[in-house]
Amino acid sequence: MLTKQRQDLLLGLLEERGSVTVTEVKEMLDASESTIRRDITALDREGRLVKVFGGAVALEQKVTAHEYTVAQKSGFNREEKRKIAEYAASLIEPGDFVYLDAGTTTACMLDYIEHDNVNFVTNAVAHAQRLAGLGRKVLLVGGELKASTGAVIGSQAMQTLLSYHFTKGFFGSNSVSRKAGCTTPDAEEAMIKRTAMGQCKKCYVLCDSSKFDRVSSVTFASFGSVDFLTDRMPAGYEECENMTVVS
Repeated sequence: MLTKQRQDLLLGLLEERGSVTVTEVKEMLDASESTIRRDITALDREGRLVKVFGGAVALEQKVTAHEYTVAQKSGFNREEKRKIAEYAASLIEPGDFVYLDAGTTTACMLDYIEHDNVNFVTNAVAHAQRLAGLGRKVLLVGGELKASTGAVIGSQAMQTLLSYHFTKGFFGSNSVSRKAGCTTPDAEEAMIKRTAMGQCKKCYVLCDSSKFDRVSSVTFASFGSVDFLTDRMPAGYEECENMTVVS
C-alpha cells in the first residue's frame, strides 16, 4: 500500500472514531508498528492530526497533557462532586466487592458509604487510610506511588488487580468525549484504570459536566463501555442511555 493511501485511511479512521491507537491501525491496515508511528509523526508535523502517547486524536479534539495535583483538584466543582459521590455511594449494596479508583470524586464517596458488609480494593493510599479509619475492610494495591495524585501504579499493581473480580468499580476521569472516550494524562494511571475495569462486573465513571468534550493524552475506556454519573447533562449527550444525571 502506498504511503498516501495508508495515511488517508488513517485519517479516515480518525474522522470516524476521534482517536486511534497504533495497535488498532497496525491491525486494520496490515502494516508494521514502526510504519504507523512514522505515518502519525508525519501527519502530526503536517498539522493533520494530533500525536499522543500510543496513537493519535483528530485535530478538532482539544488535547491536554496537563494534570493537576490532588490538592488543586479538590477545590474544583466541590458541590457537583459531592452530589455525584453521594449518589454513587448509594449504589453500593451489602456483599459487594468494590474497586475504588484514585481521585477526588471517588474520595467524596467515603462520606456516604452506609453498609458495613462491603469489601474494598483501591489504588489510592488516602482512600485506604480513610476506609481503615472508618472500620471498613480494605485492600491497598501495592506498587509504585505517584506523588502528585497519591495513586499506586506500575506492573505490580496491574498483576494484583488481575487476581480480583469486582462486583462494582467506581472511577474518575480527567476528560470525556464520545470519540476519544475516557482519557487521562498519565499512561501508567490509564493502564491501572483499564486493568481494574476489566475485572469489574459493572463500571461507573464519576464525572462532573465540566470534563465532557475534552481529551487528555491516553484513553482508558471507550465511551460506550461504562456508565457515567454526572451533575448535568452535557449538550449533545441527551440520548445517551449510559448517562445518569444526579440531583
